[in-house]
Amino acid sequence: MARIAGLEIPRNKKVEIGLSYLYGVGRPLAHKILSETGVSEGIRMKDLTDADVSKLNTYISQNVKVEGDLRREVQQNIRRLIEVGSYRGLRHRRNLPTRGQRTKTNARTRRGRRKTVGSVRSDTSKTAAAPAAK
Repeated sequence: MARIAGLEIPRNKKVEIGLSYLYGVGRPLAHKILSETGVSEGIRMKDLTDADVSKLNTYISQNVKVEGDLRREVQQNIRRLIEVGSYRGLRHRRNLPTRGQRTKTNARTRRGRRKTVGSVRSDTSKTAAAPAAK
């Protein structure tokens, strides 16, 4: 496996797809990285030479913010919004959608499973409460 930016990338993937395994690198940025470094797009990760891997590593470390640094920056931005008390910060704090989506229905990913509100009766309570008729 090739190790790029501290992450093991699967050997059988094409280079463009393999680079998109990095947090913060999508297909367009992977395409740009390959064109800037001069690495061919059509080859697989296992066919890369050590020189190609080192070119990719140096370019990514110098020009692109990925993995831990990017995750840390995103978390700091969210923490700043919460501390300032902005509307988006309040939405983050309450674990609700931050970009204006509706929450009356949908929003299950952010809000979690549905919680039933109200009294829920079981069958045993109905039969125990009713007197035996003769």
